[in-house]
Amino acid sequence: MKFIFSIQEVKGREMSIDLKGLEGALNILGQLLADRNLQYEVVAIGGGSLLLLGLIERTTRDLDLVAFMKEHELISANPLPQPFIKAIKEVGQVLHLGNDWINIGPASLLEAGLPSGFVQRLHARKYNTLTVYLADRFDQICFKLYASIDQGPKSKHFFDLCNLKPSLQELNQAKAWCLSQDSSSEFAQDLNEAVKRICANH
Repeated sequence: MKFIFSIQEVKGREMSIDLKGLEGALNILGQLLADRNLQYEVVAIGGGSLLLLGLIERTTRDLDLVAFMKEHELISANPLPQPFIKAIKEVGQVLHLGNDWINIGPASLLEAGLPSGFVQRLHARKYNTLTVYLADRFDQICFKLYASIDQGPKSKHFFDLCNLKPSLQELNQAKAWCLSQDSSSEFAQDLNEAVKRICANH
């Protein structure tokens, strides 16, 4: 049975999305893609993927894509195909989520280098002809630690990281990955301070 809806112009502020809302939006998007004979496999990181994995309970504004998956290989998500963008915008308008509720904000991480074993740890979710691969908890620890350096201990990234309750071993492994992204002495100092704050919050 096809999902039929009308497209309406939505004005005002974008909504925050809870787990039920995000699952519903992805189901609608997957059905819309299927109706148009389109199929995509995407890889997501960030708060939206943590929400889908049940690792956090806060709301999010979007689902961040880092790559496409093609024959078990990651390829750049930048730029997104126009038919995919169109479907995302249509669903976003209908559900009052805005045009960028799925976006490629972190796509540059693919070129910079993802944590070793990233692909093997992915968790797949099917929404009709849309497959969403979710980054594993360990990889999210890496990304959230890195983002915490940039945005500080009052950011949502630091909050998410504390909620993931990383072990000291996981933090040290994440720290090593972060240093592969930025080897400057200033960054290393900020990184050490962030790890201390996280340990103090346990």
